[in-house]
Parts: sequence; structure tokens; C-alpha cells
Amino acid sequence: MGSLSDQSPHVVIFPFMSKGHTIPLLHLARLLLHRHISVTVITTPLNSSSIRQYLKDTSASVIDLSFPQNVPQLPNGIESTDKLPSMSLFLPFANATKLMQPDFDRTLENLPRVSLIISDGFLGWTYYSGSRLGIPRLVFYGMNTFAMTISSLVTRDRPYTSVNSDDELFTIPSFPSIKFTKNDFEEAFVNPDVKGPHQEFLTEQISANMQSKGLVVNSFYELEAKFVDLWNTQVPSCKTWCVGPLCLAEPPKAQTITKPKYIQWLDERLTSGQSVLYVAFGTQADISKEQLQEIATGLERSEVSFLWLVRSKEDEVEEVLAKFEEKVKNRGLVVRDWVDQVEILSHKSVTGFMSHCGWNSVIESICESVPIIAWPMMADQHLNARMVVEELGVGIRVLARNGSVRGYVGSECIESMVKELMEGEKGKEVRKKVKEMEVLAKKAMEEGGSSWCTLGNLIQEMC
Repeated sequence: MGSLSDQSPHVVIFPFMSKGHTIPLLHLARLLLHRHISVTVITTPLNSSSIRQYLKDTSASVIDLSFPQNVPQLPNGIESTDKLPSMSLFLPFANATKLMQPDFDRTLENLPRVSLIISDGFLGWTYYSGSRLGIPRLVFYGMNTFAMTISSLVTRDRPYTSVNSDDELFTIPSFPSIKFTKNDFEEAFVNPDVKGPHQEFLTEQISANMQSKGLVVNSFYELEAKFVDLWNTQVPSCKTWCVGPLCLAEPPKAQTITKPKYIQWLDERLTSGQSVLYVAFGTQADISKEQLQEIATGLERSEVSFLWLVRSKEDEVEEVLAKFEEKVKNRGLVVRDWVDQVEILSHKSVTGFMSHCGWNSVIESICESVPIIAWPMMADQHLNARMVVEELGVGIRVLARNGSVRGYVGSECIESMVKELMEGEKGKEVRKKVKEMEVLAKKAMEEGGSSWCTLGNLIQEMC
């Protein structure tokens, strides 16, 4: 590890303990290092090795802080949301991070002069640590400006008060071209009377985050210009800085002698001229056995080649998949282990992505010019799906059997959407649009591009 110079700006990066929140901030660390900024990454012991491995060819420093043990409801030895037995434990996990504050404070005091803290939006308490020492903080939400702006407007203006059901469409006066339903939002945003620990946590984070100096966004200006402009006009004290797509900061991977089996399988599809649909719903979605069966049936009937990443390892799920895999073995592959998603999306045989619309997945898909079948599951994913389909035009979406954006999706809808994306006219339209977006994304990150300039301005203003 290189030494930190008192002369150069020094940024402390503190990701939330979740792969989807950590990886973009490690990409940002590389961009800062490239601009001759000293970087220290804060993490916990069980997350440390993968972070150190990723940054081993850089001068970044990594400091481990102990994750709290013997926390009610939380199993000991779990330091990442990816390892939680259920996402119902997310709130105890997130609240447990507050117990790390004394260690974090001591770390800040003992480091060479810190110019700036960039920490996750779920670590709102880090704002108070920085404030006490006179260190400005930027927030990383892992969301786009579209979702942040729409959520803020809906919370403030309550345009949903005129609707009679959770599935009835309404418009937001600032953006009348896009229609939403209450089901596009988590309850806290469309039910001002909701109470309880989740609401308390959300309110706590928003309070700390809005007092911070700004938001670092894994997006680029051209993708959501009107939303960036509105946010920065209405919330100038907490400016949004679009410095992405951060995945484009990933250095080229060294060629290995043995490719993963799923890449070998994709190579074979390419050789035989088959286009492949990649199917993945992130690391945190809980999908029932019944819903998995509908996905399997829809994929089987579509007659499309696919690579399906399945996280569940329950015996009953394995029973469903074992029969299914036998039926589709000539054109489908089910993978249960960790995969390099960008490597899959960049493979020339992959021409479609059925996705939960986590923002990392959406931005990676755009950067690899792969159109999306949007199937949101939780959090900001429903708003991302609206953006993908209605604002950007780079995807199509599934709906539940009752026509809602939430709920049980039938195999007939899955089959229909898969065929449409991979072979239909709508599929051709969104494929053309996503290629246009890919060009804009790469230009934004090049020297002189919008994100390149924004990062330079951020450094100049904050450091």
C-alpha cells in the first residue's frame, strides 16, 4: 500500500456491507486514484479480503472496523446483507452499523488529514462523525437521480391522493409524460401515516443525508438530464453529481487459461448462432417456489436459449430445477454460484436481460447494449423499471396476472415477453435504443465527457 501524502486530497470511502453497494464505490475509488487523490476504504474483517484483492494493484489503503457482535436478531459472523438468511433482517443489520461509530470516529482522528467522506446512504451516522471533525460528506445511494427526484416529489406533493386503488395511474405535475401507481413506491413514500421501525430508519437516514454536501450518483447527465437539473435547482444544498457509469472504470480482466463453465457454454451458443437471454434477479430478492416454477415454465415454452442465475438452494427448489434442467438441457443453463455479470452481459451471444432492475444491473446492461425485460422486486426497482421502459425506451416489462406492477407473474406473460424481446418488433425497437444509450454512456466517461468533467468539478469543489 502506498503512503498517504498530507499534500494531496484524501478521501475516505465507506461502503455499506452489500456487494451491490460496495462494487460501484470501489470503481469510484479507482477513478479518484487516477486523479491523484489518496483513498482510504473502510470495511469490516469479513469483507476485507475481497476489497483488498480488488484494490491490490492500487495505492489505496483499506482499514477494517469490527462489525458488532451479539446483536439481537442477527446471527454472529454475518457482515454482509448478501449473507443474511432473510432480508427481513435487513433493518437490524443496518441499525447495527451505528455501533461502529466510535471506532469510525477514532479512525478519522488518527488518519492523515481527511478532505472528504463518501459513504453509503444507509450509513447516515457517518455524517455526524464527519461534521464533528469538520469533514464534509457526500452520500452514495446506489440509485439514479430519476428515482430520487420522483420519490421526493411524490412524498412532498402527494399526487396519489386522487386515486382509488394502488394500481390506478396518476401523474406528477413536474413530469406529466410518465404515469405511476402507488405500487411503484415502497409504502413509506405513499402513506404519510405509516409508523414503525422501518419508517424511523428511513427518516433518520434522509435527515442525515440531506444535511450532507451532496449525492454521488452512478449515472451520467445525458441519461437523466431533466431530473438532474430539477434536483439541483430544488435542492442546491445537496447537489447531485453524476460520475458514472462507474462500471466503466473496471480495469480489463487478465485472460485466464480456464474460462468459467457458464462462459464456455455461452461460447458454444455463439458458435452455433444462438442468441441468449440472461435471467437474474440480484442477490437479495426472495422468490417463492411457485414463482420459480412459473419462470421455468415460461422459459421452457418460449423456446429461447437462456442462462438463468438462481440463488435459492432449498431442496424443493432444486427438485423443480432438476426436472426443468433436463427438459431444456440443449438450450438452457441454470447457474447457482456467483457469476461475473458484466462478463456475461458483454458476451456477444447475450442479446437480452430479464432483470429485477437494480440500478447496477440497469446501468451495466446499458453499457453493454443489452435490452431489458423489467421485473422489479423491491426498493427503487419499480421506479427503475418505469425509467427503463417509459423514459429511456431500452426495455419492456412483465406484469402480474391481475395487471399490477406487483404480484405473481404468470408463465404466459414471461413466455410472451421473452419472445417479444428476443424476436419481436418491440424487441428490435428497444435494442436500437439501448445501442444509442451505450454510445452516450461511454462518451460521458471519456476525457472531456460529462461524467469526467463532473468528477473533476467535484474534486475541485470538495477537496
